[in-house]
Amino acid sequence: MASNTDFDAIIVGGGHNGLAAAAYLAKAGRDVLVLEKLEHPGGAAVSAQAFDGVDARLSRYSYLVSLLPQQIIDDLGLRITLARRRYSSYTPDPTDGSRALLVDNGDEAATAASFAAVGAPDGEFRAFTAFYAACRQLTETLWPTLTAPLLPRSAARSLAARTGAAEAWDAMIEHPIGHTISKELQSDLVRGMVLTDALIGTFARADDEDLQQNICFLYHLLGGGTGDWDVPVGGMGAVSGELERAARDAGATILTSADVTAVLPGGVVDYRHDGQDRSSSAQWVLSNVAPAVLDGLRGRTASGKDNPNHRREGAQVKVNLLLKRLPRLLDRSVDAEAAFGGTFHINETWSQLDAAYLSAAAGSVPSPLPCEIYCHSLTDPSILSPELQAAGAQTLTVFGLHVPDRLVTAGNNEARRTALQAAVLASLNSVLAEPIEDLLLTGPDGRPCIETKTTLDIERALGMPRGNIFHGGLDWPFVEDGDPLDTPARRWGVATDDPQILLCGSGARRGGAVSAIGGHNAAMAVLESELAPGHA
Repeated sequence: MASNTDFDAIIVGGGHNGLAAAAYLAKAGRDVLVLEKLEHPGGAAVSAQAFDGVDARLSRYSYLVSLLPQQIIDDLGLRITLARRRYSSYTPDPTDGSRALLVDNGDEAATAASFAAVGAPDGEFRAFTAFYAACRQLTETLWPTLTAPLLPRSAARSLAARTGAAEAWDAMIEHPIGHTISKELQSDLVRGMVLTDALIGTFARADDEDLQQNICFLYHLLGGGTGDWDVPVGGMGAVSGELERAARDAGATILTSADVTAVLPGGVVDYRHDGQDRSSSAQWVLSNVAPAVLDGLRGRTASGKDNPNHRREGAQVKVNLLLKRLPRLLDRSVDAEAAFGGTFHINETWSQLDAAYLSAAAGSVPSPLPCEIYCHSLTDPSILSPELQAAGAQTLTVFGLHVPDRLVTAGNNEARRTALQAAVLASLNSVLAEPIEDLLLTGPDGRPCIETKTTLDIERALGMPRGNIFHGGLDWPFVEDGDPLDTPARRWGVATDDPQILLCGSGARRGGAVSAIGGHNAAMAVLESELAPGHA
């Protein structure tokens, strides 16, 4: 065993949150070691050449940015560009593929006409607009609190009331979001389009009483207070790359291919690097791995006994495709560039989403499979080589909903992956005027440019238990009245039962998505603790 090396902080996991924490602490003069198991930092927030011999760098696991605060970008001097998309969404009518709902952020009249074109009831567009305006009152109020010490529920609710968001608080936080959606909106198509933000990565129904769907919905609308989801120019790897640069420039040490094997009391971390077993110690250990993974490193069973939320299953399949060009649509009234310019919803009506949930809960892959598509290359072609750009190639990333981890096992993963890929392609083809398979580019080896990731694939690649993209169930961005806020770690939502070990990743309260908020808040807890009287 190599000899100990002391640091002020050791960060377990070099995902984007760990890099953010490292950058903040190193800028504050702390000696920081980051240990990353993979050959490169970034975790899920990376770009990759997914297809051998094809010069396209796709955002492989995470795609868009909404929750990364400008404050963090400014604090760390991140040189990143986030491009705004004109179109919010495109949703074909599954009962009539020749018509679809296009929400155009740049043309309110065109959006209103689109509501009428899909047969939405009179007043539906006004109700839709009013619904999101009310939601925005609450999100604009809560957004600044995510990079500040936690508020108790009553204080957060009072803040909402003072800003005129009391009704939105009740609708989004006190009661199942499905109640409000079904009350305010009438169209099955429109209701489903709205509900999807409550279900992405979360296996839930609209009316579930545990309100996981509400928390998911809130976070999808919370970013910047507006809920805009932007395209990271250069791909998601550009975001993690800048966080890595900021951390290294500030003096942090980042080791890749460093597999942490144990986190021990007293701030000791064992790991294997360069073929040697090593051990380092620090005043603080920040965990950027999922809480259930941290349990294992601490010699505990990863059963979620202390917090069942930590073992909540993921519920998605992810498919990356590289096409010769965008496909033709059954709906001839909309250009493909507009339809794919925002989030493309397929088979996601209110009734289809519920039927898909029930099918998956019964052990079957939903048919049709609800899917969402995102086309990075339309907004940012820089991820493609000049030759691919000139040829008109485009990337598509598909996120299939209601595919819970319970459907996948080590024994059936390969067959399930094949079946899920077929289900995704069938869902896409249901709204296209030509088979998507005919448009797939092929690599030099003759293989079509398509890759599919099940929840088990994601767990194996990234260490996310049960393929949960949030590292477990989401938590409200406030604490319940009476919950202790007596230490910096608790005030910042990063505490564990060991005062030297803090959560700095998506498993921290207010974690999830590409935000760097978990990393920021853990760093703030460390720095605040060191200012406390009596701190050694």
